[in-house]
Amino acid sequence: MVDFLRISTRSTKKGIVEVYPKFIVGKSSDLMIKGGDFYAVWLEERGLWSTDEQDVIDLVDKELDNYAKDCKNKYDDLIIVRYMWDSESGVIDMWHRYCQKQMRDNYKPLDTRLIFSNQETTKKDYASKRLNYPLESGDYSSWNELVSILYSPEEKRKIEWAIGAIVTGQSKEISKFLVFYGAPGTGKSTIIEIIQKMFDGYYCVFKSVALASGKEFALEPFKNNPLVAIEHDADFSHIEDNTQLNSLVAHEKMVVNEKHKSLYTQKFQCFVISGTNKYVKITDAKSGIIRRLIDVRPTGNKIPYSNYIKLFNTIINSELGHVAWHCKNIFEEDPHYYDAYEPTLMMGESNDFYNFVLDAYTVFKNEDGTTLKAAWELYKRYCEDAKVPYPYSMRVFKSELKNYFNSFEERVRVGEDWVRSCYSGFKSEMFVKGVTDADTIKAKKENKKEDENIKLIDFDIRPSNFDISCKDCPAQYSNDEGTPLKKWNNVKTTLNDIDTSKLHYVKIPENHIVIDFDLKDETGNKSFDKNLEEASKWPKTYAELSKSGAGIHLHYIYDGDVSKLNRLYSEDIEIKVFTGNSSLRRKLTKCNAETINHLGDVLPKRKEKAMLNFDAVQNEKALRTIITKNLNKEYHSATKPSVDFIFKALEDAYNNGVNYDVSDMYNTIMSFAAGSTHNAQYCIRLVNKMHFRSDEPSSVIASDELPIIFLDVEVFPNLFLVNWKKRGNENKVVRMINPNSKEIENILKYRIIGFNNRRYDNHILYARFIGYDNQQLFELSQNIVNSKSKINGGMFQEAYNLSYTDIYDYSSKKQSLKKWEIELGLHHQELGLPWDKPVPESEWSKVAAYCDNDVISTEAVFEATQPDFEAREILVALANELCPSIHSTVNDTTNQLTGRIIFRGDKKPQEQFIYTNLATGERSDGTKDIHCFNGYEYKNGISTYLGEEVGEGGFVWAAPGMYPNIITFDVASMHPHSAIALDLFGPVYTKNFKDLVDIRIFVKHHDWDKVFSMMNGILRKFINENADEAAIKRLAYALKIAINSVYGLTSAHFTNLFKDPRNIDNIVAKRGALFMCQLRHEIEDMGGTVVHIKTDSIKVSNPTEEIKNYILNKGKEFGYTFEIESIYQKFCLVNNAVYVAKCSMDKENGDKAGHWTATGTQFQIPYVFKKCFTHEKIEFKDFCETKEVKTSIYLDMNENLPEGEHSLKFIGKVGLFTPIKKGFGGGELIKESKKKDASIGYDAVTGTKDYRWLESEEVVKQHKENDVDISYYDNLVNTAIKTISTYGDYEWFVS
Repeated sequence: MVDFLRISTRSTKKGIVEVYPKFIVGKSSDLMIKGGDFYAVWLEERGLWSTDEQDVIDLVDKELDNYAKDCKNKYDDLIIVRYMWDSESGVIDMWHRYCQKQMRDNYKPLDTRLIFSNQETTKKDYASKRLNYPLESGDYSSWNELVSILYSPEEKRKIEWAIGAIVTGQSKEISKFLVFYGAPGTGKSTIIEIIQKMFDGYYCVFKSVALASGKEFALEPFKNNPLVAIEHDADFSHIEDNTQLNSLVAHEKMVVNEKHKSLYTQKFQCFVISGTNKYVKITDAKSGIIRRLIDVRPTGNKIPYSNYIKLFNTIINSELGHVAWHCKNIFEEDPHYYDAYEPTLMMGESNDFYNFVLDAYTVFKNEDGTTLKAAWELYKRYCEDAKVPYPYSMRVFKSELKNYFNSFEERVRVGEDWVRSCYSGFKSEMFVKGVTDADTIKAKKENKKEDENIKLIDFDIRPSNFDISCKDCPAQYSNDEGTPLKKWNNVKTTLNDIDTSKLHYVKIPENHIVIDFDLKDETGNKSFDKNLEEASKWPKTYAELSKSGAGIHLHYIYDGDVSKLNRLYSEDIEIKVFTGNSSLRRKLTKCNAETINHLGDVLPKRKEKAMLNFDAVQNEKALRTIITKNLNKEYHSATKPSVDFIFKALEDAYNNGVNYDVSDMYNTIMSFAAGSTHNAQYCIRLVNKMHFRSDEPSSVIASDELPIIFLDVEVFPNLFLVNWKKRGNENKVVRMINPNSKEIENILKYRIIGFNNRRYDNHILYARFIGYDNQQLFELSQNIVNSKSKINGGMFQEAYNLSYTDIYDYSSKKQSLKKWEIELGLHHQELGLPWDKPVPESEWSKVAAYCDNDVISTEAVFEATQPDFEAREILVALANELCPSIHSTVNDTTNQLTGRIIFRGDKKPQEQFIYTNLATGERSDGTKDIHCFNGYEYKNGISTYLGEEVGEGGFVWAAPGMYPNIITFDVASMHPHSAIALDLFGPVYTKNFKDLVDIRIFVKHHDWDKVFSMMNGILRKFINENADEAAIKRLAYALKIAINSVYGLTSAHFTNLFKDPRNIDNIVAKRGALFMCQLRHEIEDMGGTVVHIKTDSIKVSNPTEEIKNYILNKGKEFGYTFEIESIYQKFCLVNNAVYVAKCSMDKENGDKAGHWTATGTQFQIPYVFKKCFTHEKIEFKDFCETKEVKTSIYLDMNENLPEGEHSLKFIGKVGLFTPIKKGFGGGELIKESKKKDASIGYDAVTGTKDYRWLESEEVVKQHKENDVDISYYDNLVNTAIKTISTYGDYEWFVS
């Protein structure tokens, strides 16, 4: 009988004897409890454990039966057996109570190793199953034939090694997983299916995507802790977070959430095997996947189906035990065979950064190192050329690149210069080609072994080889001051004559040098350990300790010219040279046993004098000519002197203040340097030191007397077009087709205005000016257009200042030129030609006409944006007055100008900034803000306060519904006043900013005494007491632009003068958000009804005088000024961004009562707005809809075509359209879209389906105004009415 069970009897009053089980509380060797419930029971007959509770029932009931039979001879009474199977007996409930309440956990994991059919088991084997085949040596020829066809020998070894690891049980300790990677039908599933049969009962099936996505029950398939985990059709290509997969493969403890059970931790023992048609995503060189993944790639060879079936069935039915035995032997030959394995091919297919390093392999290999600056330039160009979708930031790049080099130093000495962020010891073995993986692994193991066996220098008290080899050198003792006793002309003694254990001086041969190691520890003291480690890396030679015992001296006979050596090798390593009467100061303590060995001419040289006359370098064009001639070897026939020449040309230009930018020539020069036959390392090192651009671009001061021209350029592979015109309707557009450098130079003398020209046109013009041909221009154009980065190699520093100004940059409304054309009612024209194909000469005039239209539109937009341009001019004048050290122009950006106005030329104002903890009020300057928000928390990018999220850019809250009498309280300039209250920029710069804010208010209120008393009265130059309203508005608007730009810069993701790196929770906007959230709760506590909050405004329904005063006073307390912006008679709020209302007062509309206002597209559509609310007359322009897409819009004029045929008319990315009745010549409005298989398809433009359309301009031209499809707009009206009716009575609302 099992040890947890006893059979008992009891007699009832009715003379019945009951036979029932008793379960013994105590430690059992036959029963295991896990997680507070039954886990397994030992079945002696089977010689196995069972996790099936039915086996317990059968076992107990059998014991009850046996006991009852014995009782028949003892009792005459009726015997009743209380079986477990009988639910009414109560025994099963007693059993559950016993397992769950009375017994404590007592278990061992089951099935932690394979049990084959020819193996005997005992209770302590903890096995609940066994395989149906024996493990034994035998014939496995079918396996050998099948796998050898489908996989190469090395790939076959991977499979057999993995199977062997599982068979031996060592897979539980191996942090590797196997991925079969190849096209469908290449044999991946075949091998996985055989593995499933081989380990039947010991495997589970799982989904890696569930692990990666962190699904709640992702680990449930592993609950029985299988030895093998299998996934037939995995997809690792989109897995960004492989933490769970790594933990599973590494057999780490993981928290398991199993349905209907409490959480528990489990260390999984499974070996993961997957098959996939897609690559495994490897995010970076430190990814745990790299160390763990073994990728197996099929050959692609096929097996005839009949033979395949025969081989497969033979393996399954006859060879499984023999294959297992064979694989066991393969594994046991070398269990660590794949310890150093790295899936380099998979890295190449999935890791853009690995491919970048592979692309730069020659440069890094020849140089055996690089600098961060040089590598970063290579990376930016690679990302552009390879169209890398998500390039790293420089911070991440710096860290990731370390994985490909053996060492990294923040500072290193190169010649007389200190170079920052240097990588050395390129790990070229990561990119070995033409060898098998096994060879690579072997090489890595040997390298690792060699690294481990690097011997440190052995110092001891022993005879000195220096004393022997230099015994005849003049030598003398030092005096008490530690200097030589005599002049060297009077010294007669040699080293052999003195005691070298005392402080002495010795004159050694001039080619005898000493490398002095003087590295420091973290406390700044000389470190023997660091010096020993560094010195041991140098070529073997005689070494001895310094007098202090912490420094180390290496002695060499130098084979080069010692007079040219730099005296510093790096910051803490000195090269000591002894020429003339200089001598070596020495005191022998300990040394090694090596002799003084030779060292080649490899040490850094001193800087040589300039070899180029600066008169030859007048400007960038001359500089480019010199570089080009050197690249063509017109000055020297060898590479090294040509690189020297380029280096000196750039150095002299840089040091003499020439403004230039030749960074586009970097790759060409680097490739030229790397091609040096004998001096590649030297040349590459020199290129990495070159200044490819000046620190600052040249200042362009355009004369106001020069004419303004408007300009646009177009670039195709065979066509470069520059169209321009002087300002004024009377001037015609000038077309320049394929202009040369001189022609470009002629138009650069004008004041050039363009649209987005600082980001495109300027650079194209500049490139032609410095000599680019059409093909180079086209490549440059593609680089600029396709770049997702604002900083890229396609742009020239000098080019930004070619123009007078850029409309897109100064305009407050950021939209495309085509959208401006629609808004201003200008002719809207698209070209419809592919930009990456040559243009037939017959079409050149068409391109020119398109370009003409853009030039004319650019001028029209300039005239329409005069308030913005005048504001820019005012900001320029302010910047030049307040920051005269920097000449500002209208071509400078608003951000640049505002920075100069506030920081007055300080390039590092952040040193004065103050950061405030909004939760506690504690400030970085040691003071405390009394207006803090207790309970505010910022965690994982989410801000919470008073039990709700408050948003990162401002607090937005809504209670949708229909309300009467709504008052909008608006904070004047909330973000600026938050910055002021926080003293964000420190006392000085915050005051400068506050002056801007205050002056704007004083200007608007005509408080001239205060205006002219601030900023030293500087504004007298721009305005006076008698200024008209237009001039006052212009000044106030200019100040508003500058003020508003500041908040955007404080919260920007890019580095700028206003950005405080500590400000990760955007405290400017956050302070206002927390204030609004707090205010809402307080108003509601007072019984008020808050309807809507949008960043700086709060809408309250029927507020009492008490609530009104509270809002105003609360604002003052926190430094905010509330103004009543509007009062609504009726207000319908749909969501936090959309509402429609009837006003009784609205400041923006001159306090005009009774007018309607709406936000959100649904109600703002003119036809809907007029029909539903204002009842104004409907005009044709109300039937015009602007549609914009990111790809291309087409009109499919298929109305009279057979079904399935199309006639596409290209429109562009944006257009103005009108719905047309069916049968009146309209087309379907569609957009180009990319399908999942990367093919091009077409979908309806949003909101246009089931209607036909024409360009609005064409409707007028063709006199089709009466053919407009009104049903389109009537449907919009009905939808709007339905939306409003959701919240109340529509008829009452609009009455």
